[in-house]
Amino acid sequence: MWAGVLLEPKDEFFTDPAWPASAAGWRDELAGHYRTASRMLGRETTRHVGQMDLHLQATARSMGADRTYGPTPMAIWFGEEGVTVPDPYFDGEGPDRTGCRLCGACLIGCPYGSKNALDLNYLWLAEKRGARIRPETRVEAIAELPGGGYEVRAAGGERFRAGEVVLAAGVLGTVELLFRSREQGLLPRVSPRLGERVRTNSEAITAVLADDPRTDLTRGPTISSEFYPDAATHVTQNRYVGGWHMRFQLGPLVDGEDPARRRRATLTRLARAPWQQIRLMAARNFIARLSVFTVMQNVENEIRLVFDRSPVRPWRRVLRSRVVGGTRAPSYLPQANEVARRFAESVGGRPLNLLLESVGGKSITAHVLGGASMGESAADGVIDTDHRVFGHAGLYVVDGSAVPANVGVNPSLTITAMAERFAARHAARRAATPSSTSTSPSPGSSRTIGAS
Repeated sequence: MWAGVLLEPKDEFFTDPAWPASAAGWRDELAGHYRTASRMLGRETTRHVGQMDLHLQATARSMGADRTYGPTPMAIWFGEEGVTVPDPYFDGEGPDRTGCRLCGACLIGCPYGSKNALDLNYLWLAEKRGARIRPETRVEAIAELPGGGYEVRAAGGERFRAGEVVLAAGVLGTVELLFRSREQGLLPRVSPRLGERVRTNSEAITAVLADDPRTDLTRGPTISSEFYPDAATHVTQNRYVGGWHMRFQLGPLVDGEDPARRRRATLTRLARAPWQQIRLMAARNFIARLSVFTVMQNVENEIRLVFDRSPVRPWRRVLRSRVVGGTRAPSYLPQANEVARRFAESVGGRPLNLLLESVGGKSITAHVLGGASMGESAADGVIDTDHRVFGHAGLYVVDGSAVPANVGVNPSLTITAMAERFAARHAARRAATPSSTSTSPSPGSSRTIGAS
């Protein structure tokens, strides 16, 4: 579920007050690591310009933002379409790569080896250097050991021991693991701030379905162009090959800051013209005609994750989201609706909202962040600026849950740059004090392991 977009955020992200203090400033702290991440992920500006991109450019022009429009930098080997070549990135150490076939299926996994997914760079190279990758192994809990170090407990009874553990399971996986382990008394000192300051990238998602059933907008990578309708708002288009479920999630475009009024207005529209919704859900060549827009902002808002009983299976505890005080994450952005309207005018189509936003009042995001955020201490964060979990030496969080603020653009490059910074600082500390992680692991396990 990664489109391969590698964008750097604006300066406002790095100066957000949610960041803990940094003498150099977070832009400078991460600058070199952005370069390393870009090299490792094969960052290259999209070469392809398709019909969807031209309509997005027309949208930007109609909103007075044509100068901000451009192609996106991607983690894709474009090469020569469909042609397989020896590793072009790592002096022959990596796998063969095939030039992008522009099939639009990046979100569901590239079937041709063109997208620079982690199994073709970081994990590939790590495995060649002796790391053992354990696919399809689900970690259920992490326990500190009496003599130091940790035991990672996996489904099926497997156990792994190591002096250090790096959690990189994404926001939902990492936060849930920490919650479950803390509640079981296995990691008792995890900060009470766990689950707080969860960011949705201040995001709303809209779409347009072209009227002409013969329309085909799918040629190209999933995301290939972007623009800024205003200083705080960023827009990318999405080809949604494989996204058949979207026909059941979309409905009429309705404005309104108040969730209750917007819900009533949407339901009224659906009741008055049910045939329009039926036509939408039964549309021929739906995916080929569909354009989806992720509209993101770098402004302050948040939700909270709690570990509570499932409403469906009350015998299980799961992550639940909660609205918090202050500025809540949006379920409506006027800029997102305006983008859909202008694009619909250009392509000749129907602008649409997600029903979970318009009827459900939910904040929908493709880029959930935070929940185990950096802080000055356990009183205001879960990890320190070196990604160390407060209260548990040798336990680290290195993924999107560490990000303390809304990035405002697709966050993959930022998450990778932060991971590169962690790795560089961790390696320097170990080189300076090689005995600092001397806890003996169990037979067959490595000294430092990652749970993802």
